[in-house]
Amino acid sequence: MSDSSPLPPARLHPEAELARDALSTPLLSRAARLARWAGPRTRVDAGGGLVGEQLSEAADVLGLTGEGAAADAGAAWRVALDAGLVEVVDEEAGTVAAGADLALLTGGSPRDVLEVWLAALEAVLADAGGPAVAARGGSAERGPGSPDRDPAAEAEFLDGVLGNLYLLTAGEEGPAGAPVPLPALAASVLVPGDMAEPTNDVLEQVSDAMVRLDGRFRALEPAGLVEYRPVDEALLGDADDEAAAPVDDTDVSRYGMVRLTPLGLYGLRARLLEAGFDAPAVGDLADKGADALLDGTAAFPPAAAHAETEHWLARREPLAAARELLAAARGTDEGAPLRRLRCQQALSLVGVSAEPALREVLDDAELGGLARVWLTEHGASDVPPPSEAMIFWLTVDTVAAQLAAEGNSEELRALVEGLARQHSGFFATAWRVDHPATADVLEAMGRLHPDKRIAKEARKAAFKARSQHGG
Repeated sequence: MSDSSPLPPARLHPEAELARDALSTPLLSRAARLARWAGPRTRVDAGGGLVGEQLSEAADVLGLTGEGAAADAGAAWRVALDAGLVEVVDEEAGTVAAGADLALLTGGSPRDVLEVWLAALEAVLADAGGPAVAARGGSAERGPGSPDRDPAAEAEFLDGVLGNLYLLTAGEEGPAGAPVPLPALAASVLVPGDMAEPTNDVLEQVSDAMVRLDGRFRALEPAGLVEYRPVDEALLGDADDEAAAPVDDTDVSRYGMVRLTPLGLYGLRARLLEAGFDAPAVGDLADKGADALLDGTAAFPPAAAHAETEHWLARREPLAAARELLAAARGTDEGAPLRRLRCQQALSLVGVSAEPALREVLDDAELGGLARVWLTEHGASDVPPPSEAMIFWLTVDTVAAQLAAEGNSEELRALVEGLARQHSGFFATAWRVDHPATADVLEAMGRLHPDKRIAKEARKAAFKARSQHGG
């Protein structure tokens, strides 16, 4: 994930809801229980770990049993230390006391609770990104890697995987991310974008990465970061084992499925912000001006732009908001057509109370066409008909906005075909339109229209438009 690429806006759940989720995670609930259990008799070694029989006592407190109970209790204790829930007060004596952050879990704000959870998450991510192989159920877990792997490279690999999972989740139009198959997630990091067909070597790397990621996501699920369906054990069995039952290797879900939780989306966004990324969230623009709203939502997916606009409008009086939006939509710069498109979409959410603001701009060269469309759609009376010049200007502006929003999409191709079909002699007039994007729009129409004759007309009109404006 490049730090120069714009990230899609994350639609976060309310902090109070996320804080409840954080408190209920095994990660934080176990660490908190051990922090409350610790007292004057608790002793730690030079590294802060529990000593002697206290590991088994801690396991009992957490209700852990089995061969891995002591190790799991030790891990929960380390999380309590790293998250500030307990602290070493005397290193020489090895004594501990409740940390300052323990009280925040019951008496702090939702943001306080989430800050404690983020600190605990960092500790788990540091372990999950390391090369150690954990023990589980008396056998070596297919863990985050093998001891000979480079820890820095392993941590970077995990960050890349989580970054791509964030992109997939935040970029979805739905309220929650769909589960992602583990092979696809591994391939998104390892397969070069310009590689049409993965080589055998790359496929082996993807297969190896899946095994490593299986262990990582098992470790991260108790933190509340992800929901994870592990790789089917049968798929990883010994190929030479004749007694092994046949498996359906066409069922992609058997190779592992991972979904970023709402809490995980919050946590990864916080890490991205800490690392210096511009990671927007829906609602960030609610207190800013209409110019920031229209520019800021320009690259948003439709559902995110809709949600952001609703946040913005909820804090304003409808008529005043409509006037502010219209004022911000003016301009002849490259981004102006898309601003006007976002303005039109925002005004559709305001309702009929915006009518006076739209009537005020009927004679405006840039907004008059938009105003007539809005008023007609809302059943207003006495809407003056647009001039031919206004119709053509609005057409060029609309296509320019769609180009900026979607590129060469199928929807835009259909729009271009419809325009050429409905307006005979369209290109004979369109090249004269006094709009900064006229030539670019006509070139795009020539590129998109499937009829070679019409496409040639569009390109000729684009040439005339550039000659007219000295371009």
